[in-house]
Amino acid sequence: MESNYKNIIKNAYKSASLIKDEGKIATYIPELANVNPEMFGVHITKTDGTNYGEGNNLEKFSIQSIVKVLSLSLAYKILGEQLWERVDVEPSGAKFDSLLLLETNKGIPRNPFINAGAIVICDVLISNLGDAKVEFLAYVRELSGLPTLTYSDKIADSEKATGYRNVALCNFIKSFGNIKNEPSEVLDFYFDMCSLEMSCKELSYTFTFLANKGKTLEGKKILKKSKCKRINALMLTCGFYDESGEFAFKVGLPGKSGVGGGIVALYPNNFAIAVWSPKLNPHGNSYKGMHLLEEVTTHSELSIF
Repeated sequence: MESNYKNIIKNAYKSASLIKDEGKIATYIPELANVNPEMFGVHITKTDGTNYGEGNNLEKFSIQSIVKVLSLSLAYKILGEQLWERVDVEPSGAKFDSLLLLETNKGIPRNPFINAGAIVICDVLISNLGDAKVEFLAYVRELSGLPTLTYSDKIADSEKATGYRNVALCNFIKSFGNIKNEPSEVLDFYFDMCSLEMSCKELSYTFTFLANKGKTLEGKKILKKSKCKRINALMLTCGFYDESGEFAFKVGLPGKSGVGGGIVALYPNNFAIAVWSPKLNPHGNSYKGMHLLEEVTTHSELSIF
């Protein structure tokens, strides 16, 4: 089976490399505009530990919103079902930084993966941890096996300097009483969290716990099976903003994208796969990354459906 996976990844990478990349780099975060747009890598890590990569799969990049799955998993672990009183589990059908639905829903974000939802999750972590920045980083270090992983000041500062819309979201939610801490503290943590950098290889390894019934490959229990199932469900329905339906339709796996051009997807009990190509489609998802993952599930016939 291992060589079969290798061939599937090789062929999907080759096929996606040949398409004309019509995406555009996310320049609204100035630091992301400095990335080489031609970078393209993919790495798969199976739940038995075997792994394989192609292209720039060892090059670190800004994981951005992919981190929202990890912050959600920690908040869910701490608060349990109470968490859903603060954030909903519905697809938004709107842009990731939209304010519109917050007015209708009285400050309850539609899901934890749009910016508003992730900001509320940051607020939850600040309220429930002694030092959210330090403890969240320790949590991700444990999941990734990267003891020196740290926030990127350069990327975080670049976002802090231009993140007016996120400031608006946070203050707007605060006006409804769904942010308990100071908006400046919540946003500071949010921008730092989104600045983490990993390679495709590191990212696919980090996400294996969600493909492995909530346990790391070494057998350490991170989440209960039922919580793991719910996070996977959210990734399938909400992981790609207003293109989540399209991703489920074409790829058929739980996943999460980031505006750094990364995508992680997973097939429960089988593998986690990470792909990176910085140019984004109009929905803010990696143009080539989406194509590659569609190839993988089409030719392997491995999807959850």
